[in-house]
Amino acid sequence: MDVSGGRGQPRPGNDESAEHTGPEAPAPGGTGDAPTAPSAPTPADAKDARPEGPTPDAGAPAPESGTPQDTGAAPDHGPPAHGRDRAPEHPEPPADRPARAPARAPAGRPEHPDHPFAHSGSGKGQAPQRPEERRRGGLLMGRPFGVPVYVAPSWFLVAILITWVFGGQIDRVLPELGAASYLVSLFFAVAFYASVLVHELAHTLAALRFKLPVRRIQLQFFGGVSEIEKEAETPGREFVLAFVGPLLSLVLAGLFYLGLLAVDPSSVPGVLLAGLMVSNLIVAAFNLLPGLPLDGGRMLRAVVWAITGKPMTGTVAAAWVGRALAVCVLIGLPLLTQSGALGSDAVDNVGMDTVLDALLAAILAAIIWTGAGNSLRMARLREHLPELRARTLTRRAVPVESDTPLSEALRRANAAGARALVVVDADGVPVSLVREAAIVGVPEHRRPWVPVGTLAQDITDGMRVSAELAGEELLDALRATPATEYLVVEETGEIYGVLSAADVERAFVKAMARPS
Repeated sequence: MDVSGGRGQPRPGNDESAEHTGPEAPAPGGTGDAPTAPSAPTPADAKDARPEGPTPDAGAPAPESGTPQDTGAAPDHGPPAHGRDRAPEHPEPPADRPARAPARAPAGRPEHPDHPFAHSGSGKGQAPQRPEERRRGGLLMGRPFGVPVYVAPSWFLVAILITWVFGGQIDRVLPELGAASYLVSLFFAVAFYASVLVHELAHTLAALRFKLPVRRIQLQFFGGVSEIEKEAETPGREFVLAFVGPLLSLVLAGLFYLGLLAVDPSSVPGVLLAGLMVSNLIVAAFNLLPGLPLDGGRMLRAVVWAITGKPMTGTVAAAWVGRALAVCVLIGLPLLTQSGALGSDAVDNVGMDTVLDALLAAILAAIIWTGAGNSLRMARLREHLPELRARTLTRRAVPVESDTPLSEALRRANAAGARALVVVDADGVPVSLVREAAIVGVPEHRRPWVPVGTLAQDITDGMRVSAELAGEELLDALRATPATEYLVVEETGEIYGVLSAADVERAFVKAMARPS
């Protein structure tokens, strides 16, 4: 790659090189029902394919073979958005024929000197983001403290289940209510998840107190999630951040107990208060279990981190304890229920209740197991994030004026060994970036008559990134202004080159595929 001066002219002497290949393996996904602190995206949608694309003309580069397809969307942090592109004179390639992306050779030393300029990207204009962000978070209920709270569709299924089960219990205790017992049970389900929301808000307030951004809170199947975007800086803060949730649940259980003392236990308020007291005690006790992704696992991680001085060691220890807990829940919960140790009558035969208990244990075990695995992946991600550097991922670019024919611009790029085009004004100031997907969409016989300005995307302030950005700072900068290409500049304002979001995605997936 080469650095351009303030007037957009290439500056010689830059032999910075960067290796860029396709992903070695996709990173698996996974979620847990306890608050997590992912600091960067998980690339679940990266693909390795080589569909047929448009054939460039003799003066334009041919896509290289044996390289991954560029999806145009990189992995997470913000909602997907499209870059503000000018409407090209000619349409981009159809969705069923995306362009192919070649492996990037070290800057200044292209593997294919005859065709150094390569096309990549589907033109969707999406910056790196988490797969979770690409899906709807559910029903937005509000924004307490500026943090959006979503109710996932799975919550409604659990609410129906709680209403049915608890309604039958209320009907046995208060038979005079009749069908109204299920309305009371529905109120209990809503109140219980309101308690879960308070639990998650405790995590959120602690995170905000420690200057840690919280993307959202989601109420879902078997609990809630506070999605904290960054890791606590110290083990002490990590411990506090994890402990405040169970602490609030214990406080709520105490308040419901005090309320129970003031009412008749056999009345509707008494039954509701007793149920909420017991449920909050269960939430607190369950979350204090010392295994990720539960709060107790994060507390264990903080303790190991403080002892060893290595956060990764703490994560590994707490994650494997979490997996052991998952096995214990899968085997132990049905046995305890069948033996009567949890307060129910012991049973000697296998009935519907036993099957339901086993199903519940399997679901809980799966949540804990996958959450622990996800915690390990996120820890590995944090270790590899510093490897993503704008300076080494940037493509060499050549400046061209807006009315330059596309064929001539491609000829200049090939001659210079560049892989990107920057449109400059009469004074050499960069004004827009030529989109690679738009180039591929222009038939070869039209290229001598198509000016590059019609294929370019205006450069906004957010599309100028520093060559010194790396790791999470780089991802945050790209997520703040989603686009397919970014202008990379030196601290002095000189043009360094063009950064493709697709290149960042592939480097991200490759880093995640390497073991810690």
